Amino acid sequence: MNLQSERLKLMEITPDDIETLHTLNSIPEIDEFNTLGIPKDIESTKKIYQPVIDDQKSKERKLYCWLILKKSGDEVIGVSGMKLSLDRFRMGEIYYNLSPDYWGWGFATEVAKTLINFGFEKLNLHRIEAGVATENKRSIRVLEKVGMTQEGIRRKILPIRGVWKDNFHYAILEDDERGE
Repeated sequence: MNLQSERLKLMEITPDDIETLHTLNSIPEIDEFNTLGIPKDIESTKKIYQPVIDDQKSKERKLYCWLILKKSGDEVIGVSGMKLSLDRFRMGEIYYNLSPDYWGWGFATEVAKTLINFGFEKLNLHRIEAGVATENKRSIRVLEKVGMTQEGIRRKILPIRGVWKDNFHYAILEDDERGE
């Protein structure tokens, strides 16, 4: 299930993408608010993404992960994904990580909008959520721009480099007005 936006292509990951994913997840700026930490080796990265790749064969998928590519030139600029809840709740949780070279260009907002539209229009979700470290001002701005509402704070839930960090909880409902 590949997706497109005005400037980007979101291509579902394959086993051939593990090295690219490892390189992305090894960028210290991407790791700043990431609970995974920098993977110690390519095998660690494979263990992270193998369940997502395996889920692609499932009749009732729960995991999606896409490489983010610029349409012009097919350059990989990040990774994004969505995890679905049990069917009766009709919820999904989105995430995105972009290479710092592409921060400030509106790509994260474009990805978040694409994931939200996919969730509501193709997966018939009722609710889409996202968590964000309270210190991650750039990502907070993205979530608010796409129409998500801050619903609360989860105290000291994110283990980031050995320190427990707080997390804002954001969500948008299928009948909420979507942002830009």
